[in-house]
Amino acid sequence: MTRQEEAASAATSPSVPGAEAPAEGRVYLRAPERSDRAEFVSLMRASRSFHRPWATAPTDDEAFDAYLVDSRRPDFEAMLVCRREDGAILGFFNLSHITRGSLQSAYLGYAVGSTFARQGYMREGIELVLQQAFDVLRLHRIEANIQPGNHASISLARGAGFSREGFSPRYLKIGGRWRDHERWAILAEDWRIRGAQLGLPAEA
Repeated sequence: MTRQEEAASAATSPSVPGAEAPAEGRVYLRAPERSDRAEFVSLMRASRSFHRPWATAPTDDEAFDAYLVDSRRPDFEAMLVCRREDGAILGFFNLSHITRGSLQSAYLGYAVGSTFARQGYMREGIELVLQQAFDVLRLHRIEANIQPGNHASISLARGAGFSREGFSPRYLKIGGRWRDHERWAILAEDWRIRGAQLGLPAEA
């Protein structure tokens, strides 16, 4: 299947296993594949200065291959954000450290290619991610840890219904430095209330 055929089929079939097919929108989600390596690495490599110091992403073949291995783990859900009109990779979302049992939680990470930033693609994508997390994976809580100065990321999380829960000093080591982060989270019941208010699709 060509990239254009894949993008067209996303309008009528789920792109992430178990997900409902989105009825409309400019983007869709799908799992990464080995054939994505060149496009993905090129996009992330070109976006290194844009991501610094907020995030790290695979920028060489070895790192992408490791990412692909991670994406097959039961506690890790990797989702590429692709443009519906041509199938181009725009960025990615990851649900990591998926914990079952009494927690039913995961951590959310994401990055967009600099070429596609500030165009609303990730705002559309995060709604699909939350639908996947809460309707398909049946998780209860999603947490995103964001550096205080990363205003675009905070805006994305807040716009999707996340609430600021706290502050974690020197929480993650990024670019060789331990960096402070804010904890943002959303619960399944709050997401469903928000979805009902906005008329967003959700399972019962």
